[in-house]
Amino acid sequence: MKNSPKSGMMTRRAFLKRGGAVILGAGMLTGGDAWLWEPRQLEVTRLTLRCSRLPAVFDGLVIAQFSDLHLGFHSRESDIVQLAEAVEAESPDMICFTGDAVDSGTDAMPDYIPVLSSMKADLGKYAILGNHDYLVHPDRVKDMLHMAGFKVLRNEHALVDHQGESIAVVGLDDQLMGQPDPEQGLRDVPEGLFTLLMMHEPDYADTAALYPFDLQISGHSHGGQVRLPFLGALLTPPGSRRYIMGKYAIGDRSMPLYVNRGIGETHLPVRFLCKPELTIFTLRAVNS
Repeated sequence: MKNSPKSGMMTRRAFLKRGGAVILGAGMLTGGDAWLWEPRQLEVTRLTLRCSRLPAVFDGLVIAQFSDLHLGFHSRESDIVQLAEAVEAESPDMICFTGDAVDSGTDAMPDYIPVLSSMKADLGKYAILGNHDYLVHPDRVKDMLHMAGFKVLRNEHALVDHQGESIAVVGLDDQLMGQPDPEQGLRDVPEGLFTLLMMHEPDYADTAALYPFDLQISGHSHGGQVRLPFLGALLTPPGSRRYIMGKYAIGDRSMPLYVNRGIGETHLPVRFLCKPELTIFTLRAVNS
């Protein structure tokens, strides 16, 4: 039989049908990745920073930072166990949690206290509260973090002593829901002491850079949670519109700022091109 002129060509209807199937399949795969796979894929970011005021005895100090657990919002114990195991594998000297332990309630948090308690660091575990913690019940969240072995800093500091030398860790109130007071946080910190700032909202760095902080670590942004190639984060919350993820140099002093992508999610239980993150800092003295 002789072939018809259209026998070797795809009809318009077949083309549209196949194209629609491809788009639908891609959407399903992307949705599955964003919902089921990527939020479970913890990424460890390692960063070495040289710090001019870091005492020589603290050279090589290892700090583990995580942020934004959002416990109760589609959180899974296996994810927090994975985080705890990753922290243990890095053997940090200090652990810093930069806020939003819970999402919209505190009911789920007691179940996670044993896992958070299992995290160990010889020079201490420090935490601040985030805007979700304030929206729910800040004092209750603070108490449970204390139960898990974290010292919660609210416009205050802790001195970390090692071999006769000290550094300071300052934790400020949440920028959106609290009243951050850097002068109160720095009160009685000896002049010239290396000082690490924990602040939930990264955009506060523009203010922090006016004070004698050597490094600010933050969370809050979740890295945008959903990122697209070439476009980056589709949406970030107030307090992280300027600084969204990774390392920045702020102000005339080029104060280092690092924005952690967080562990959990909020609003939607998805992540796309934005894996949860554990950040491991190694601080080096300039003359080392």
